[in-house]
Amino acid sequence: MTRHAGWFLAASLTLHVLAVIVFPPMPLDLRVYREASPLVLSGGLYDYQLHTSPPIPVLPFTYPPFAALVFLPLSWIPWTAAIALWQAASVGALAVMCACADRLLFTGRDRNGRSRVMLWTAGGLWLEPVRHTLDQGQVNLLLGALVLGALALLRTAAGRGTVLGLAAAVKLTPAFGGLYLLATRQWRAAAWALAAAVGATALAWQVAPHESVRYWFTLVTDTQRIGPLWSVRNQSLRGALSRLLGPDADTAVAWWTALALVTVLPGRALWNAVRRQDLLGILITAELYGLLVTPISWSHHWVWCLPTMIWLAHGPARRRLLSRVALVAWAITTVGRVVPLLIRAEDGLPHPSPYPALLAWPGAAYAVCAVLSFLAIGAGPEAADAGPARPTRVDEAWGARDQGR
Repeated sequence: MTRHAGWFLAASLTLHVLAVIVFPPMPLDLRVYREASPLVLSGGLYDYQLHTSPPIPVLPFTYPPFAALVFLPLSWIPWTAAIALWQAASVGALAVMCACADRLLFTGRDRNGRSRVMLWTAGGLWLEPVRHTLDQGQVNLLLGALVLGALALLRTAAGRGTVLGLAAAVKLTPAFGGLYLLATRQWRAAAWALAAAVGATALAWQVAPHESVRYWFTLVTDTQRIGPLWSVRNQSLRGALSRLLGPDADTAVAWWTALALVTVLPGRALWNAVRRQDLLGILITAELYGLLVTPISWSHHWVWCLPTMIWLAHGPARRRLLSRVALVAWAITTVGRVVPLLIRAEDGLPHPSPYPALLAWPGAAYAVCAVLSFLAIGAGPEAADAGPARPTRVDEAWGARDQGR
């Protein structure tokens, strides 16, 4: 199959283009970015509403003011051109994510690396979070490529930290990549990330002080403004528990127990990944943990399923049964489009109270996949796969962190 990887990629891209032509997407999120961003200069950024249909009848602008500054050029080009450019950039970002995940996982020259990246790009194009991101015109793939590219390609602490910090200033979820810097003891890069995020936020504050005060002191914690927390669209831990236990689940003992569990498991996974210098394992653990513990993680946020699947298929624990089970679980959930199927069933119901158990249990699919991945990473490699310690691997990936760059 690797010998024909280029053909698989070409066929996948051709099918994607045909799908876009035959079934043109309605990128509502991209429309919000484009129409709301100019309001960061004139005021009313967070009063903007794009009227859609239930259960989310309006789409407001929900990102920090700095994101509006980043999206501002979208308002300068025609709508059709904006869609085409965003689609092309997002597909390119998918390839970057695959290539950088492969680079973190493998060291040195690997003659199969290029074919492996092409195959994962071809297949990854059809995973549900990726399709949803492309259909909605979401920014997830672009931010994922920034985070992975910064950590896998940039050689200096300033470069890695600055790019990560700017990504976190656009949307808060990439900030969990900072756990990677802390776990790998990249203190300078972590400091640069914090400085870049603060600097970008300060710049936006200077441009739009009223909108910045409103966002950071009021709206940043207002989850109701984003959408219904109980909906199966929300694949965070809190969303899963609200469907399983009811709307008051976040105040129950079960919530704190579940939160402790999904903190202990990635903690163990991080510990073992650091011990064996498993860079990709460290990063996907940090990002999956962030997706679980944030109040709202729409299914399109879970584009990190793709680097996770790459680790499960090719990582140091690839021969373990647990890794294979986790990989199959991700494949069933993402290729089988479990969440869209559940959304159709949910939308046909009145406001669910209590939420139907037949929808609630499969509606925890992404949380289950994440937990299985934590267990697989925490279990470590088989003895035959562990190999000798390679103390230079982390230093190569981090760049010259000890040289004050």
